[in-house]
Amino acid sequence: MLVLIGVGVWMGFPESFAKGLNAAAEATGLFWARHLVARVLAKLLALDAHHRHVIGLACLAYAAVFTVEGIGLVLRKHWAEWLTVIVTGSFVPLEVYEIVHRPGPGKVVALVVNLAIVVYLIVVIRRRKHSWA
Repeated sequence: MLVLIGVGVWMGFPESFAKGLNAAAEATGLFWARHLVARVLAKLLALDAHHRHVIGLACLAYAAVFTVEGIGLVLRKHWAEWLTVIVTGSFVPLEVYEIVHRPGPGKVVALVVNLAIVVYLIVVIRRRKHSWA
């Protein structure tokens, strides 16, 4: 999905492509986030070219990181576990920013859950390292 959005946004994200994605999400009926997808696509279409390129590049970069992370985890590489911690923790500053500028209980819950996941991952990785030693 990130690759599709990244390439679509980078290439100008023609409105017909966005409408096609939205129609596909609506047609499935099973995709619980289809309304969210429609809102995100509408916002992307409303952006100027510079901001669309930045978002497209960010989507492609995250897709690359998730690909490397996934391959590393499948191959049971220790560095991939730490990459998971870093990627998961990378959302914390965005969540804090959102809480400061547009506070809401859901955002606070998301931050607490994300922090709990990061702490859990660190504990599990360190415990596993000590058990191997």
